[in-house]
Amino acid sequence: MSQYDAPFEIHVHGDVPLRPGVDYAQLQEALKPLWTYAGAKSLAEGAESAYEEEPGIKFDAQERLLTMCWTVAGDRDFRQQLDEMCMSLNELAEEGAAIEITFYDAEFDEEEAPPEEESRDDFLMMFVGPTPAAIMQVQRDLLVQDVVNLMERHFDGSELNGVVAEIDKLFAQRFDALVSSLELGKPPRGSGGSGGGHGGGRRPRHLH
Repeated sequence: MSQYDAPFEIHVHGDVPLRPGVDYAQLQEALKPLWTYAGAKSLAEGAESAYEEEPGIKFDAQERLLTMCWTVAGDRDFRQQLDEMCMSLNELAEEGAAIEITFYDAEFDEEEAPPEEESRDDFLMMFVGPTPAAIMQVQRDLLVQDVVNLMERHFDGSELNGVVAEIDKLFAQRFDALVSSLELGKPPRGSGGSGGGHGGGRRPRHLH
């Protein structure tokens, strides 16, 4: 698809802490769905954003941090690239992280469009992390932040402890359900078989 025919400008934004030992070659392979979509032959070539003022895709080896502020022209099929990227980044992430993706309707002109016509702008959040618990932790933290920011318009922060506790209960239930589903796929204890998945393990922080 030519960038001039692409119906969307797609912006990817997020910071992913990486585990010790992750090198550029591993990151290039994990991010291959992004830079190949942009028509590049390597991460170095594809890391540049469509907009010069954006830093693009950066790897800070000293800080062990992947930073993305990157725009590419494309269509809704880009979601498949995101799914593949997130699966790969799960293996490299040290902790849970959120990645924001915004689809801007490149064909919509607010000034010239009829009043009843709306843009096809879209937004989604994707999450990566080394374990389901790490992913749930960042989901929980973002939700608490959003809810508290909204409710502090009407209540003092000290009054919202009960609300935060209820959110923690919901995530604890989800985590326990996930662990139970993973345990069902394991052989009985003592059978000599090896377990699979991320069964058991530690609950996300605050979810007690």
